Amino acid sequence: MKIIISHDVDHITVWEHKKDIIIPKFLVRNMIELMSGAISGKEGCLRFADLFKNKWHNIEELIDFDRKEHIQSTFFIAVAKGLGLSYSLKDAEFWINRILNERFDVGLHGLAFDNCEDIKNEYTSFKNLSKLNDFGIRMHYLRSNNNTLKYLNNSGYIFDSTLYKFQNPFKVGNLWEFPLNIMDSYLFHKNSRWQNQTLEQVKDETKRKIDEAYKRNIKYFIVLFHSRSFNNSFNSWKNWYIWIIEYLKSNGFEFINYRKAVEELENKK
Repeated sequence: MKIIISHDVDHITVWEHKKDIIIPKFLVRNMIELMSGAISGKEGCLRFADLFKNKWHNIEELIDFDRKEHIQSTFFIAVAKGLGLSYSLKDAEFWINRILNERFDVGLHGLAFDNCEDIKNEYTSFKNLSKLNDFGIRMHYLRSNNNTLKYLNNSGYIFDSTLYKFQNPFKVGNLWEFPLNIMDSYLFHKNSRWQNQTLEQVKDETKRKIDEAYKRNIKYFIVLFHSRSFNNSFNSWKNWYIWIIEYLKSNGFEFINYRKAVEELENKK
């Protein structure tokens, strides 16, 4: 079983949300998690202080960490707005180029999932910004329907990593689907809108999922960790990410990225 590490970029700045309700929702969530004891007082204060830094991403910090750990992770950047994605095309282009210049891979964090023309428009926009001829996608909030993969294949994507299940990669036309196996927010927000799991509980659940994937003979185990959470204001989340990388390495797993996995799968054919 090989490990693929991925990072969704849902936010870049705080003030990109001045016209939506993300900041009020953030403040309410922060207060509820603080009062319930899910986060420490220090974390709560740091989260509030982050509002004035106007920085809600940790792309550079993740690049530095992943490079030090010799992990070629993939970042998914959006080129459309909606459902809490509010950053500009200018910011998207800047970070796409920055990530590529750092020799990490980039894919699209998609919004359109049920309309083929909208999917093609996002594909074209990302292609123009990135200057890439082939790339993959993950849908925001993991949204999909019965036609999504067909539409993605028709639009030209080489892979998708949206479906959340234990299943080996499979092909739809020329598109490889890499089902996602573990995601930070699902672990810490277990069946809840708020954080309700401790770091130790999340570690135990992570070990269980890794063991289950191994027993099911999953060839590529896909990990999603959001860019925003690699920060001391999300201390348990950051510590979980550092821990899972160390845990996977100590157990002898090999790391790979989506592109190389696609090459492997095509060569096996």
